[in-house]
Amino acid sequence: MYAGDRRNRGRSPLETATKAKILREISLILQSGVSGFGGDAFKPAFSEHVEQLPEVSLRIGEWATLAPSTIAPRIWESTATMADRMAHWADCNWQISTELDLDRYTFSVAGSVGLLLSDLWAWYDGTNTDRIQAIGFGRGLQAVNILRNHGEDLTRGVNFYPQSWTSDDLQTYARRNIQLADAYTASLPLGSPALEFCQIILALGHATLDAMLHGSEKLSRSQVIELVQQMTSAS
Repeated sequence: MYAGDRRNRGRSPLETATKAKILREISLILQSGVSGFGGDAFKPAFSEHVEQLPEVSLRIGEWATLAPSTIAPRIWESTATMADRMAHWADCNWQISTELDLDRYTFSVAGSVGLLLSDLWAWYDGTNTDRIQAIGFGRGLQAVNILRNHGEDLTRGVNFYPQSWTSDDLQTYARRNIQLADAYTASLPLGSPALEFCQIILALGHATLDAMLHGSEKLSRSQVIELVQQMTSAS
């Protein structure tokens, strides 16, 4: 669920002002959508930085056009809004000073995604969910990412921990929100695609928190594969 705050490995990094400019241009292009996006729709945003951007970013128009027409505008609106929010965080170099800042950041990049997921479930099969819990679902998983990537973030001069916070404080924050994620997932209908999707992600979040609590930086690839296999076989 990280958006805009990871490095492009193997590419020269973009300046934060450039990131903010690109993100705002993406937002404006998404807001112009009618029935999809042509191959050159995002060229104004990317043309000067093609060599520095990963393929997944350069193909955003393609991904946006894949959405079914009956839900596509909601996805474009959500993505456009997130791009604007991420431009703000790029402008301030992702500076987190207080818990309120952390709440704002985790909502910007993940809590809002939880809300979009709720809209997708309702659109797909009428599944209704608690939107406060949906925000907690996103926030909790984003907090897990912050814990997991803290060392790497510090090497590039970014710290998502509020001032004076330790990893224990972030663990507490993550687990408080993960409790909302638990309630959110438990409310989903048995056998629904939404439940399968959320169960796997939530299980990985819990396992990552437990691993870090016991001294590991993150789950190993084999642990992730084993956990996903257990969850999919159980469903």
